[in-house]
Amino acid sequence: MAITGKLKEFLDREHVHYDVLPHPEAFRALAIAHSLHAPEKEMAKVVIVKVNGRFVMTVLPASWNLDLHRLRDLFLTHQVRLATEDELKDLFPDCELGAMPPFGNLYGLDVYVDRSLTEDEHIFFQAGNHCEAVRMRYADFAALVFPRVAELHRSPSEVW
Repeated sequence: MAITGKLKEFLDREHVHYDVLPHPEAFRALAIAHSLHAPEKEMAKVVIVKVNGRFVMTVLPASWNLDLHRLRDLFLTHQVRLATEDELKDLFPDCELGAMPPFGNLYGLDVYVDRSLTEDEHIFFQAGNHCEAVRMRYADFAALVFPRVAELHRSPSEVW
């Protein structure tokens, strides 16, 4: 499977430079970062959450975990949960399960990016499948997606 048609069409129409990086089949963003020799901090993973009945896309570094407590504070609600696999299939019909790119705007979703991803020149992410990633300038990504930036993570070193 190639980079999803919706994503490729959008990037090409916007005339943004990006690189498609083939890699061995992998199902975790961290494994993809390792196989591409990409910095873990620049490899983004997408986590879909349901907040007060609507889906929201969160994007954070591959090795970090989403902090649901921070999301509850951010959205001022306790109604925050992870999306189910069945919900993901319906939301991203052109993507392999769990390989959605961080372009929620292509799927009608608001996008929230962890502040740490804004600190680097590039961002790497899955291309809608488990065998390709995309690398592009973070500034280009932000100009196309208009994400809200917030502290979303609990880094591996944080202990509860």
